[in-house]
Amino acid sequence: MPMLDRAEYVEQAHLFKILVARLSEQIPLQDLLGVLRHELLASTKLPMAVDFLLTELKHSGMMSPAMLRLGHYFTPYQAYLISEAEAERGQFDMRIAVRILQAEAEYRSEGASPQGIFFFQFESISRNRLRYSPGLKAISQDPAYDEPWTHFILEVRNQVGLIDLADLIFMRSEDYHRRRTAAGADNSKLPPPLFGEKEGRIAFANRHKDPLYLFSAMQRHLGYPQVPRPEPPDPSKELLPQLMRRMERLETRMKLMEEENRQGIDITKFYGDRPPSP
Repeated sequence: MPMLDRAEYVEQAHLFKILVARLSEQIPLQDLLGVLRHELLASTKLPMAVDFLLTELKHSGMMSPAMLRLGHYFTPYQAYLISEAEAERGQFDMRIAVRILQAEAEYRSEGASPQGIFFFQFESISRNRLRYSPGLKAISQDPAYDEPWTHFILEVRNQVGLIDLADLIFMRSEDYHRRRTAAGADNSKLPPPLFGEKEGRIAFANRHKDPLYLFSAMQRHLGYPQVPRPEPPDPSKELLPQLMRRMERLETRMKLMEEENRQGIDITKFYGDRPPSP
């Protein structure tokens, strides 16, 4: 699958941006796609892809199978995110998935580097606690990567959790090659470096540390967008309903006290409907 034109990524980012805004309004996804397809640029292939997604959504209630069949347009990574959001486990919010797709499409439209795309995709899986094995397999099939990158991503898939990610990055960097050359070692049998000297130094400085420090440093220096993640619930949204319920209870108590002070409480009004006597 070749890389798409810039216009396709621009329209994808526009579609996902509107979906993010409308999904919070509790509008059904198939209704949104049916309306939004008319807002997309007709000179791109996205309106036809949306038609296919909409047909699959109406028949099966899911979009990910259609995205997998449109492998010439949507990447396996995009289909993987939607499949995780549609999974019955319900641990990954569709709104977060669409926000990730929007950020990635915007980044690609601005001219993304393979290093930036890899870190963005890997961090999105890590921060949202998605499954590494199918996620990295989907990432390895992205057209943004050539054969050395594909082998490296599959190697990370096999060794993630066993070897520190910072070590894997450092050993495929120009900084690692430079250190070996300075020590008189032969680099002819090593695989080609995929990361620059700067990325290698960052990875070396973050060995045996929390991977979030590595992600944060790489995001600053590579310039890829921040990965959307679930936001903690806002307690202020529940504050007003809680206050209203408390006020209602206070009003009920005050009425009971007023009745007791005047003439006593008539408890018969709290009786339920009594069954008729035989």
